[in-house]
Amino acid sequence: MNPREPLLPPPWPESGRFVPRTFVQPVLQFMRYEAAGGIFMIMGAVAAIIWANSSFGDTYFDVLNTHIEITFGGFKFHHLSELTVQEWINDVLMVIFFFVVGLEIKRELVIGELRDPRAAALPAVAALGGMVLPALIYTAFNAGTEASGGWAIPMATDIAFAVGVVSMAGRRVPIGAKLFLLALAIVDDLGAILVIALFYTDELAFGWLVGAVVGLLVMYAMQRGGIRSSLSYLILGIGIWLAVLESGIHATVAGVAIAFITPVRSYFDPSKFVPRATTVVDRIGEYLPPDKQVALDDHRTMARVSVLLEDLKRLSHETISPLDRLEQILSPWASYVVVPLFALANAGVVLDAGSLGSLATQPVTLGVAVGLLVGKVVGVVGAAWLAVRLGLGRLPAATTWHHMIGVGFLAGIGFTVALFVAALSFTDPTLADSAKLGIFAASLVAGLVGFLWLRYTGTDPDTDQTDEHLGATDQASRA
Repeated sequence: MNPREPLLPPPWPESGRFVPRTFVQPVLQFMRYEAAGGIFMIMGAVAAIIWANSSFGDTYFDVLNTHIEITFGGFKFHHLSELTVQEWINDVLMVIFFFVVGLEIKRELVIGELRDPRAAALPAVAALGGMVLPALIYTAFNAGTEASGGWAIPMATDIAFAVGVVSMAGRRVPIGAKLFLLALAIVDDLGAILVIALFYTDELAFGWLVGAVVGLLVMYAMQRGGIRSSLSYLILGIGIWLAVLESGIHATVAGVAIAFITPVRSYFDPSKFVPRATTVVDRIGEYLPPDKQVALDDHRTMARVSVLLEDLKRLSHETISPLDRLEQILSPWASYVVVPLFALANAGVVLDAGSLGSLATQPVTLGVAVGLLVGKVVGVVGAAWLAVRLGLGRLPAATTWHHMIGVGFLAGIGFTVALFVAALSFTDPTLADSAKLGIFAASLVAGLVGFLWLRYTGTDPDTDQTDEHLGATDQASRA
């Protein structure tokens, strides 16, 4: 039998019919492209800027500032009942994004690039340098001002965008450098999550925090006890999110915390799937032999077959780990719905000749832009060089310092998490707009310079980079 020959008819989106072939399949093919999520985010950001600067731009801010009130009888939640549309996107929908990021971090820590301390040392040290130096540069521009609280804005790297750009550079970037960037961006995101949890909490409601911790412990106990009901975990997860929101810690931390206790191993051993599935299929064959017609109204036989088919379905389902299943389901929503909506809700900046010139010279704009564009590359490359010199790590295979400089530039692509931290840092619209302008300008320049540096100024490394290897970075675009 040809292994490529389908055992079942293709689903409608993959069929040869006119509508799927003409409209659906090109869209699905585009969405498999590593930078597709970043492109959707840019579309959201551009739409926000156009809307905010149009003749009906006031409606953009009116919609985002509309309050949605939720009460239960006479009871009101302290934070939940005061959220605006923009805060619902930032505090509710972005939990999905950070949950997916948390799943990626969990995988890398348990079975991925960060599992081996020696292999993780270099990207971890480089990420630390790429967080500390940008924060110091921003602080140098804004120390002693009301904008000083935005020091964490230039610390973040956008995983999907950075890996998408490095993939476009092709074979001139060795696999080791791509995996280094992936690991660096993951450590960078972990640092950003810790910063959000520790430094962007205005007030702490201890009772709600205890409730969130208890909820996480109950969820862990359910996993250890073999409870596999998705609905149970969903209800408990919503309760944990609500408790974290009401505690005063930013609600997205709940998504990361739940991701960290999500099992990375499957319930059924994948190596035993074939013999187990064969046993079930053989039993089904006893009731539905291929050489004998079975009447569809033979309810007793069909009921037994139905039970066996459910067993086969459960075996297939639970041979995939909960982490992989959740990531497969939620990654498209995070990349193509949540992040674009987030960009639409947070990227709107009113621009005109006067305000643009004024914003461009603001210390906030300069601090963010210089932090991302200069601080990242110097911090990443400098810290990596120091780690290598001290024997704490070694350069990845076939990777030179030339590649490391290009990777350092790509680490300056901030976008998603940088915009998120900016939204947490400032209530003053002028300061927020200044930060957004710095993020946009620096990220675009960093991405362009990094791509050109890696694509056109170096030599093609003499390494064997097969298509199978290139798939190693696909996981980053799902985060």
